[in-house]
Amino acid sequence: VKNEGGVALEGIMVQLVSGKTHIRTTVFSNADGHYEFPRLEPGSYTLRIARPREFQPYLRENIEVRDREQLDDIVLKRVTLLELLPPAKEIMAQMTGTEWLMSLSGTAEEKRLLTLNCNFCHSYQQIFRNRYDEAGWTNIVRRMTHGAGSPLILMRPVGRFNDAMEAKLVHWLATVRGPQSEDPSFMTLPRPQGRATHVVITEYELPRLEMATHDVSGDAQGNIWYSTHRSSYVGRLDPKTGKVTEFHVPDVDKGALPGTHWIHVDKNGIVWGSENWAHNIWRLDPKTNQFSRVHWNVPEPINAPMGGNYSLDPGGFIWRMRGGNVSKVNATTGEVVENHPTKKFQSTYGSAMSDDGRYFGGGAWPRDGVVVYDTKTGDMWEPDASPGAGPARGEFDPFGNYWAGGRGGLLVEFDMEKKRLVEYRIPTPHTALYTAHPDKNGEVWAGESHSGQYVRFNPKMQQWTEYMLPEPYGFDRESWIDNSTTPVTVWYTDHDGWITRIEPTE
Repeated sequence: VKNEGGVALEGIMVQLVSGKTHIRTTVFSNADGHYEFPRLEPGSYTLRIARPREFQPYLRENIEVRDREQLDDIVLKRVTLLELLPPAKEIMAQMTGTEWLMSLSGTAEEKRLLTLNCNFCHSYQQIFRNRYDEAGWTNIVRRMTHGAGSPLILMRPVGRFNDAMEAKLVHWLATVRGPQSEDPSFMTLPRPQGRATHVVITEYELPRLEMATHDVSGDAQGNIWYSTHRSSYVGRLDPKTGKVTEFHVPDVDKGALPGTHWIHVDKNGIVWGSENWAHNIWRLDPKTNQFSRVHWNVPEPINAPMGGNYSLDPGGFIWRMRGGNVSKVNATTGEVVENHPTKKFQSTYGSAMSDDGRYFGGGAWPRDGVVVYDTKTGDMWEPDASPGAGPARGEFDPFGNYWAGGRGGLLVEFDMEKKRLVEYRIPTPHTALYTAHPDKNGEVWAGESHSGQYVRFNPKMQQWTEYMLPEPYGFDRESWIDNSTTPVTVWYTDHDGWITRIEPTE
């Protein structure tokens, strides 16, 4: 890959799209401009540049790929010689949420109001593609910040923040995305270099629109299971063929919304899921395709979230943190077996269990923090996180430490030896992490919800690697790491309806 002057271009995303399966495979050009695809199924492909941004689009159809196919050089022409990119529609469509916020006018305080309160459920694209006056933005912001959960059916009297802060956010939105406001010239994040180009990214588009895919989990056969947040289907992806098999979750009670939030494949291959709006936990046996379900009695009304996420311990019990208790629950009956009261926090959003019997809950309420409970000793820790850190979901690393994705743009570690929180800020601004997952080597992986990147962090070396993703408005939800490969393979589900595989080559 080179420019018109023959200069090699590094960090360009070269993509082949299969005409048979529509699977998208993306690789990166190195410092010499060279790129190489892994072995692909022979057939007809479309060759394109994903997110050309500062360059004009490049696309060639009906490329026949055989064994060790040599492809022609790709010559790219810049859109402009200026540093900032013009706000043409085709360029705006490639901008990530981070790049929008870098480019829009406004104070750090105004932008922080958005990133702290509007980054949980969707990408910034759903905000910035609209234009409203102050009255219109007032209605939108009030609905979004007072709605109980993403269906926005039940309205709470108290929103995410106070009336004065709501008014300040509304005024800023009406200023930068009002009926008469001008589109900005765009600043862009730098293209990847070095280690960040040593990766293959494969995308599998799922068969339905508006699925609101939420969680992902792998089974022993190499299949990837995913949940849909607002419909009665869960799915299984066969990565070898791209085939998706859907399973219809039995209808919920009348008046309740369908939709699965948490999903997990246990050691026996049973698939578990939580129905956040209908307040159920279901199980699916893939061998028989049979579902079973238990209703949980929770204080929240139907169609308000029943809680956050759950975790299975080695004995098959579910753990959660709700109502001021860390609770052990019989998975098949929904009955609480044990309650362990907390002193500071009332609930958490994330839940995880270590192999040696430690519970972790991230996203503590009513203020930022975490809850850690040792089932063997009975010890409980409830450290505060920094204001706005927002540690939510995560997992334990091989050394017994817990890692959580921070919605405020941090990776958060609970150091089990020192019994304290350690916070690491991501290099890229205006982004958020929904979850974090350590691999077998102790490196931590997390999707950046608004920057179009996926981050890899080496705690020993304090090394950050940010992989650029082909889709600018990718909104990474849950991840699952396949530790059986070397290097590890990372899977994540995107809220907008596809599953992505990240395969680092080192």
